[in-house]
Amino acid sequence: VAPHSSTLKALGARQYHVASVLCQRAKVAMSHFEPNEYIRYDLLEKNINIVRKRLNRPLTLSEKIVYGHLDDPANQEIERGKTYLRLRPDRVAMQDATAQMAMLQFISSGLPKVAVPSTIHCDHLIEAQLGGEKDLRRAKDINQEVYNFLATAGAKYGVGFWRPGSGIIHQIILENYAYPGVLLIGTDSHTPNGGGLGGICIGVGGADAVDVMAGIPWELKCPKVIGVKLTGSLSGWTSPKDVILKVAGILTVKGGTGAIVEYHGPGVDSISCTGMATICNMGAEIGATTSVFPYNHRMKKYLSKTGRADIANLADEFKDHLVPDSGCHYDQLIEINLSELKPHINGPFTPDLAHPVAEVGSVAEKEGWPLDIRVGLIGSCTNSSYEDMGRSAAVAKQALAHGLQCKSQFTITPGSEQIRATIERDGYAQILRDVGGIVLANACGPCIGQWDRKDIKKGEKNTIVTSYNRNFTGRNDANPETHAFVTSPEIVTALAIAGTLKFNPETDFLTGKDGKKFKLEAPDADELPRAEFDPGQDTYQHPPKDSSGQQVDVSPTSQRLQLLEPFDKWDGRDLEDLQILIKVKGKCTTDHISAAGPWLKFRGHLDNISNNLLIGAINVENGKANSVRNAVTQEFGPVPDTARYYKKHGIRWVVIGDENYGEGSSREHAALEPRHLGGRAIITKSFARIHETNLKKQGLLPLTFADPADYNKIHPVDKLTIKGLKDFAPGKPLTCIIKHPNGTQETILLNHTFNETQIEWFRAGSALNRMKELQK
Repeated sequence: VAPHSSTLKALGARQYHVASVLCQRAKVAMSHFEPNEYIRYDLLEKNINIVRKRLNRPLTLSEKIVYGHLDDPANQEIERGKTYLRLRPDRVAMQDATAQMAMLQFISSGLPKVAVPSTIHCDHLIEAQLGGEKDLRRAKDINQEVYNFLATAGAKYGVGFWRPGSGIIHQIILENYAYPGVLLIGTDSHTPNGGGLGGICIGVGGADAVDVMAGIPWELKCPKVIGVKLTGSLSGWTSPKDVILKVAGILTVKGGTGAIVEYHGPGVDSISCTGMATICNMGAEIGATTSVFPYNHRMKKYLSKTGRADIANLADEFKDHLVPDSGCHYDQLIEINLSELKPHINGPFTPDLAHPVAEVGSVAEKEGWPLDIRVGLIGSCTNSSYEDMGRSAAVAKQALAHGLQCKSQFTITPGSEQIRATIERDGYAQILRDVGGIVLANACGPCIGQWDRKDIKKGEKNTIVTSYNRNFTGRNDANPETHAFVTSPEIVTALAIAGTLKFNPETDFLTGKDGKKFKLEAPDADELPRAEFDPGQDTYQHPPKDSSGQQVDVSPTSQRLQLLEPFDKWDGRDLEDLQILIKVKGKCTTDHISAAGPWLKFRGHLDNISNNLLIGAINVENGKANSVRNAVTQEFGPVPDTARYYKKHGIRWVVIGDENYGEGSSREHAALEPRHLGGRAIITKSFARIHETNLKKQGLLPLTFADPADYNKIHPVDKLTIKGLKDFAPGKPLTCIIKHPNGTQETILLNHTFNETQIEWFRAGSALNRMKELQK
């Protein structure tokens, strides 16, 4: 069901969801849950053919899918890395922490229904504490108000709702919604997981999701394409996780920015579909727009096993459009021989610090990292497939046969209710319990800081090893002294059994209960269950056909939810005498800007969550976190308190950042909070893609130093004036005047990546304000 046609006409949007009404050779539903929403390979084919004639060259797979979803393929200007594309995604997915703000923004838009199939997934608000069932019951009780809001908002506006306990959003998408050639956007940075099924799945902020749900063409800078050619085949202890750990070591945390990573080559066929999803999922850690694999028999097998053989058959018919053209050009090419690839472990504190498992122990000794592993954790959206659990169980079974259990604590997070039920049925879960593991709820848990950890005190130096994707300082347990390492589930299991980073399962021996030495054999496990998947409990809520009587209540006294007020419109003048709230030193991820963990409960309440603004960022003035100078009182205090002081006294402010500012999660709260507390601009050496877009959506100015060395010219006590906003135009730098306390001034240039549409967002005060202007 689409919004009012008059509204969409004004917005330049389609007036109906074309997948519902245009015919094709075979009508195949996008999912079991939306029987009247069809896959449009015929439209994809038509658009690809139009673009192919225009460009007159072979196309990469990424280009086929992206350009195949252009709003106007005949006239769209296309230049990799430069032009902005107007796209028509097939669907939207939101996790519960980001869905709150996305749905609050959609409610503010005044539109009656979403224009494309959309879903909400409850996975972020369940804290790991005692174990699956108990933790789930506790989460339902604590978060009842939020879950009720999301369920009723979904019912009101036509959004499918996956209840808490269903599983992690990306695993649910892989099992039910992703398919070869789909263009899907999700309000979580690990949405690229769906690339394992041959889709272009991109993480965005909630405001972008609102655009798509409103039926407005979605804008994306035309991505470059990085090719990763895989040869050889995986074997032994080497896993799909090692592919992306190796790539992360090559490209670093920002090497994929502005690009889609496209895997190809003969080695692809040695990787399972869920293994390909693992690789694409963690592509978020190199800043890539997304990652994708070409359609092959491993994907067909997975589609069939998850009840979607009809989609696989249709994909076979259109396969030429679901693989790259021969002779296509990549902006950068990396080659990896899988036969030579060794098991890797990355960390600590950053996901691109790559080590072969064989070497990490000696590196840790040299660097003074704790060798004893306190906890091993497997699962997460990256590595919680049936195959992952089977390979971990195969390792655990060997230890049990010699009378051993894990020396480290050990936790297991199933990716979905379907995975949980199936590994229970097939005995994997019991093997992992027998070796000392605790099976947690089907949720994100410790991966995102939802971990009530009791075995250490904050500030205690320790090591953990996980099969997660991200290992920023304090991310998992809020302890800045936790050295977190990322590797495959089977390596985590082996290391948890050995209890030390010095253990290399390829060469080292363990001592059994009988005193005899033995070596673990490389794990072998089924890619998919031999029997059908056990679906487990039914946890899906369909939106009703008639939602006219559905109410969505937000209490004005709620501490968890808060209806949004429009941000103020630009006053038409330059930004003069901006106070510097903080000059950030070094890495500043969205975890630093808007912490997760205990703050997740405020994701639907902008004013309350703004109390975590930049509390993790390091202030260059004193080398401390959450301690900045108040320019009026000259006293040092918390960042949010200082920002609120400035706002109360009408002082507009700016943040100065370092490289790759906003790396990490897609959370738009990292953009909403500075806007809410009076921020006007963020000036950095460079931005992570999603965060830069989120800042633009909320009416802030993300600007970069034309000369990165100018970062050193600005001091926390200076004031800045940004000039040139009256003539704000794409590609035209702005001027910044630095006013030093001694009365001297310097002038520098600031670059930006705004296009005409985004400049309109700034002038209107936000993208949502602009949408409302167009409706009027």
